Amino acid sequence: MTEILKEISKELPKDADVSDISFEGANIVIYTKNREFFANNNGTIKGIVDKIKKRVELRADPSILLDEEKTEEKLRSIIPKEAIVDNIIFDLQRSQVFIEAEKPGVAIGKSGEVLHRIKQETLWSPVIHRTPAIKSKIIDNIRQVLYENNDYRKKFLNNVGKRIYSGWQRGKKQEWIRISFLGASRQVGRSCFLLQTPESRVLLDCGIDVAAQDQDAYPYLDAPEFNIKELDAVIISRPHTDHLGFLPYLFKMGYEGPVYLTYPTRDIGALLCLDYVSITQKEAKKALYSSTDIKEMVKHTIPLEYEEVTDITPDIRITFVNAGHVLGSAMVHIHVGNGLHNILYSGDLNYENTNLLSAAVTKFHRLETLIIEGTYGGREDIPPTRKEAEEEIIRIIKETLDKDGKVLMPVLGIGRSQEVALILERLMREEKIKQVPIYVQGLVWDITAIHTAYPDYFNNSIRKEIFHKDKNPFLSDIFKRVGSQKEMEEVLEGGPCIIMATSGMMVGGPSVEYFKRLADNPRNSLIFTCYQGPGSLGRRLNNGEREINFGTSSTPDITKVNMNIYSLSGLSGHANRQQLINFVRHLDPRPKKIIIVHAENNKCLELASTLHKMFRIETTAPKNLEVIRLK
Repeated sequence: MTEILKEISKELPKDADVSDISFEGANIVIYTKNREFFANNNGTIKGIVDKIKKRVELRADPSILLDEEKTEEKLRSIIPKEAIVDNIIFDLQRSQVFIEAEKPGVAIGKSGEVLHRIKQETLWSPVIHRTPAIKSKIIDNIRQVLYENNDYRKKFLNNVGKRIYSGWQRGKKQEWIRISFLGASRQVGRSCFLLQTPESRVLLDCGIDVAAQDQDAYPYLDAPEFNIKELDAVIISRPHTDHLGFLPYLFKMGYEGPVYLTYPTRDIGALLCLDYVSITQKEAKKALYSSTDIKEMVKHTIPLEYEEVTDITPDIRITFVNAGHVLGSAMVHIHVGNGLHNILYSGDLNYENTNLLSAAVTKFHRLETLIIEGTYGGREDIPPTRKEAEEEIIRIIKETLDKDGKVLMPVLGIGRSQEVALILERLMREEKIKQVPIYVQGLVWDITAIHTAYPDYFNNSIRKEIFHKDKNPFLSDIFKRVGSQKEMEEVLEGGPCIIMATSGMMVGGPSVEYFKRLADNPRNSLIFTCYQGPGSLGRRLNNGEREINFGTSSTPDITKVNMNIYSLSGLSGHANRQQLINFVRHLDPRPKKIIIVHAENNKCLELASTLHKMFRIETTAPKNLEVIRLK
C-alpha cells in the first residue's frame, strides 16, 4: 500500500501542492490545492495511470472549491435547460457534486464539454445521475442514505483500498483456490458460494429460498470454513431475493466490508429486502433483519458498470458482464492471482435477446472454470419460443376478455414483469388485443420506476425508442398503479382487465389476494410466466390442485379453483436447456471445468452429463456443503 502511494508521489511535480492521496475502493484520488494544476496537469495523471495501471483521479481540495450556493447558480447557467436538472447535491468531503437530470447526455455535453466547463469554473468534480422518468421513492432514499453518510463512505472506501493494496497478510504466498457450496447446489434458491484463496475470502451471492421453511431457507453460514470476521468482500450477481435476500443479515451479524454489484442491483435489491421484511411482519413472523440493516448494506455497496475491471482483494480482480437475465444482472469474471486461474460465475443467465435485454456475453480473455446455473437444464426443458409464447398470450387474453373475464398474471417484481408489460403495451398499440387497463400492484410499479432510471442497460431497440424517438413504453397510460386496498376493491369490482401483481410464485403479496377473489369464476384466467418453486402455491396450482386451503386443518378456509390456469415458460429470464448448451458452445475460450448449480437435483445431473458428453469437459454438480478445489 505505502509503495504505490510513494510511487505516485514521485511522479507529481513539487508545485502540485497535493493535500492528500487516498483510496476510493480500488481507485486512487489525488487532492490538490493548486488551481492551475487541477485545471491543467499536462498529462501528469495520465502518465501515472499508464505506469501503475490503476484508475487515478485528480480532484480539487475542499478548501479551494467555489461556494455551494454560487456553484449551484453556475451549474444551472452552464447546463443546458433541456437537460432538465432535477436535483443538485454536494459531497464536500470528496469534492464531488451530484447532478440529477432527466437527460444526462445533454448535461454531460458533447465529448464531456459541459462537465469540463463545470470543473474549470467551480473546481467541483461533477457526477451525473439520471432522474427516473417515473418517480422512484427507493432511488431517492438510497441516494439520501449515501449523501447523509458521505464522511463515513469516504473512510470506508479508503479502508477498502488499503486492504486491496496491503499485500499478502494471511501467511506465506501459496497458490490454491477452492469453493464451498453453501446454497443453491442441487436446488433453486439461497444462492451462496464461498471463494477462498490463501489470502482472500469472498462470498458470491447471499440469498434466501423464499419457498422453503425456516432454516432450509438460508445459506449454510455455519459451515466451519465460513468466518464473517475474515470475509473480505461480497459479490452480488443480481437483485432477486434468492441471490441477495440474506445479505442484510450479514451486516446485522457484524460484517462491515464491501458489497460489489451493479447500480440497478443495488436499488432493486434494497427494495426487495424491504419488501421481504414487510411481508414477514404482515405474516406475524419475526423478521430476519430490519430496515437499519438494509441501510447498512446500502452504505457498504460499491456499484460497478459492465466491463469495469476492479481489484477487490490483493489477489482477486473482478469484471461484471451482461447476463441477459434481468436489469443489471451480471455474470462475474474472476481473475485470481497473477494469471493463476480465471472463473466465470454465471448467476442466472439468459442466452437470447429478449424484448428488454440483450443476450449474455460469451467472449473473455481467459477462462478455466465455469460455474453455471441449470434451472431449466433438464432433458424435458424445451419450452416454446418467445414468439410462440406471445401468440399464446394473445389467445388467452382474447378468450378471457371476450368472456368479460379478468386476467391475473402473478409476476416477479423484476424482469419478467417488465418484459410482459412491454409485450402487452405493444400488442394493444398494434390492436392485436383489446385495449383494457393493465393494473400494476406490489413491487412491480416501484421496480418499473427503477427501470426508467437505467435505460442504458436495455437492448438497442428499446434504447432507440427512448433516446431517439422519445417514446418510453413504460410511460403508456394503459398502466394503472394500484396503491391501496380501496383501489384493489375497485379493480375487483370493475370490468375486464389485466392484473400484474407480486409475488410471482404466489407465496404472499397481492397476487394471492387477487387469486382468492377471482379463483371461483371460470371466466377468469391466471397466467404464470416465471419459475414456480417446490412447495409454493404457484407450483401446487400448476400441479393441478383445485381446492386450496388458506386456513388450518381444524379451521379450514377453502378456495375452489374454477378459473383457467396457464403456464408460459417461453418468456423465462433463464436460459433453457438448448440455450445453456449453446452458451457453453460459444464460450471463447471454452472452460476446462464446468460446475452446475441453481437447479433441482435431476436437472443438475442431466445437464452435467450432457455437457460432459458433448464437449468432453470435466463437469460436476456439487451438493450443498461440498467443497471443490479448483487449483
